[in-house]
Amino acid sequence: MSTNIKKLHVSDLRTGMYVCKLDRDWLDTPFIMQGFMIEEREDIDIVAEYCEFVYIDIDEARKYAANGPSSSVGTASQGRRGGPPDYQTDVSSEHRQMYKTFREARSVTRSMLENIRLGAAIDNNQAKDTVNECVQSVIRHPDALLWMSRIRQQQEYTAEHCLNVCILAIAFGRQLGFSEAELQNIGMCGLLHDVGKMRVPQEIINKPGALTTKEYRMMKAHTVHGRNLLMSTAGVYGGAIDAAYSHHERIDGEGYPRKLSGSNISYYSKIISIVDAYDAMTADRCYDSAKTSTQALKIIYAERGKQFDEELALKFIQTIGLYPAGSLVELYNGEVGIIIEANLRLRHLPRVILVLDENKNKLIKEKIVDLSLIENGDLPKRYLIKQVWKDGSFDVSIRDYQNKGLQLKH
Repeated sequence: MSTNIKKLHVSDLRTGMYVCKLDRDWLDTPFIMQGFMIEEREDIDIVAEYCEFVYIDIDEARKYAANGPSSSVGTASQGRRGGPPDYQTDVSSEHRQMYKTFREARSVTRSMLENIRLGAAIDNNQAKDTVNECVQSVIRHPDALLWMSRIRQQQEYTAEHCLNVCILAIAFGRQLGFSEAELQNIGMCGLLHDVGKMRVPQEIINKPGALTTKEYRMMKAHTVHGRNLLMSTAGVYGGAIDAAYSHHERIDGEGYPRKLSGSNISYYSKIISIVDAYDAMTADRCYDSAKTSTQALKIIYAERGKQFDEELALKFIQTIGLYPAGSLVELYNGEVGIIIEANLRLRHLPRVILVLDENKNKLIKEKIVDLSLIENGDLPKRYLIKQVWKDGSFDVSIRDYQNKGLQLKH
């Protein structure tokens, strides 16, 4: 660990400095990575909005200058293209267009998994249709579906998790520059990755306490069940078979069922591994309560190069961003809102639907605030986001506000 660390007032920060510690807990800020290089003036401005003092690591800055970052957060491996295309529609229009379609997709996913549990074959055409609806929506504007994926029912966890992983994987693939055909493929991987759980006894799936050794062995077998189910399905995409089998493998070789490591794990399986973990961590499960998106991303960051592919983990963090659509946030002025749309240029300044006033009382009429107006002084800095909270905090349920939120216009 470096000993060449200095405390600085934020007014003394300059580009080329490496911030290793803040004057507050990382969880109280929008900074996902615990340690980062100041690369441009905008970075200093963001730090100044949340901190008074920081600590810089001179040795780390020199290392960065000499060698560059240890892992690029830019283009993903295997020759993937640059950033995503522009949005084709505004988020409010996409909300209205996809509201009914999303509910149908959730119902179809639930029915498909229940039929598998009862011994029926996988309806491959039905799965393709569901994935295609999600792909088209994400291409038009990903934030509408990302918002809807935050609305959950714990008793429907597996079905909602499969659909959410499908949506998140497509959104991630869009950020990686996938073609539409590739988005269809990664979506199938996400939708079908956990079908093997339909062959695991439900009392184990829904057990609130710790699993016994035998129960854990039965749970881990869902990867083998998934592979076998998909291999027996005519016309199913081959990559989905591998993703169902391999999404619990780890880069360090400590995963299951085959203890694969590094390059032995397929590219799509590496993607589904990250997306699967993120969606699971941000949901209330029978044995664990939900984490905020920020907490989940910080865990993914900490596990990069161990559980997750490092380059893809960093790119996924960039994809989800500081405040993904559907996040519940508290502002510095005390008001509470729900993120409706991310800001791709200024990730800490999204558009928010305010639902509670500064005293945490429900607003008679919700209003949309574009926090990017802070940048040019048209909105006071007290509207900066102070903290992300999990759904249900302050007695605010995203589900309760779904219909109202979908009806709000620019």
